[in-house]
Amino acid sequence: MSKAVLRLTGLEKGYNHGKPNEIRVLRGAALSITAGEIVGLIAPSGAGKSTLLHIAGLLDQADAGLVEIGGVDQGQLSDRARTTTRRGQIGFIYQFHHLLPEFSALENVVLPQLAHGTPRAQARTLAQTLLARVGLAERASHRPADLSGGEQQRVAFCRALANHPALLLADEPTGNLDPATSDRVFNALMDLVRGRGLAALIATHNLELAGKMDRVVRLTGGRLWPDQGG
Repeated sequence: MSKAVLRLTGLEKGYNHGKPNEIRVLRGAALSITAGEIVGLIAPSGAGKSTLLHIAGLLDQADAGLVEIGGVDQGQLSDRARTTTRRGQIGFIYQFHHLLPEFSALENVVLPQLAHGTPRAQARTLAQTLLARVGLAERASHRPADLSGGEQQRVAFCRALANHPALLLADEPTGNLDPATSDRVFNALMDLVRGRGLAALIATHNLELAGKMDRVVRLTGGRLWPDQGG
C-alpha cells in the first residue's frame, strides 16, 4: 500500500470558540491521499471547504486532530518547520491567480523558485518547460494583463508546481472561467499533476470536472464522505 502524502485525522474546527454563537465547521473530518491520486472535494456553500484546505495546507490550525504530510505530524513541529513544509512540499492554486502584475509569465514562475534557493538558470529552464507543457511557450514574455483569464490561471498552475511539491491543494481553480475555458484549463492542470505523480485535493463546484478525478469526497456536516453522486 502506498504511503499517504496527506493524512487528516479527526479534524475539529470552530469559530467564536466557546461562545453561544460558536460555529463548528469541521467535526472529525478525516481523509488520506496517496502519491499520484487526485481527489475532488465538493461541498455546499459555507460548509467549510476553504477552512479544510487551509488546515491541510498549514495556513490555519485545527482545534483538534492531526495533519500529517509525508508521514510527519505537522502539529508537533515548530512554526518555522511548518513554514518550511508549506513552502517546500505544498503547492497552492486559488480561484483567482494572484500573479504579480509587473512580472512576465516566465518571471512569475521563476520567482518562487529563487525564493526557495534554486539557481536562476535552473529556475528559468523549469519555468520554460512548465509553460510549454500548458501551451504557453509563446506567451512566456507577456505580463498578466496581456494574457487571457485562462492563460493567467495556467501560469498560476505552473507557479504552484515549480518547487516540486508532493501535495497540491486547489480551491475552485477554474471557478472564475467560462465553461469552455474551464474545461481546457482543467485538462492542462490534470496533465501536469498526473505527469508529476502528485497527491492532489481539488475543490470544485463543477461536478463534471470532479467526475474526471480518481475519486470524490463531499464535505457535509463537518465530515468527509465518499460522494455517491446524484
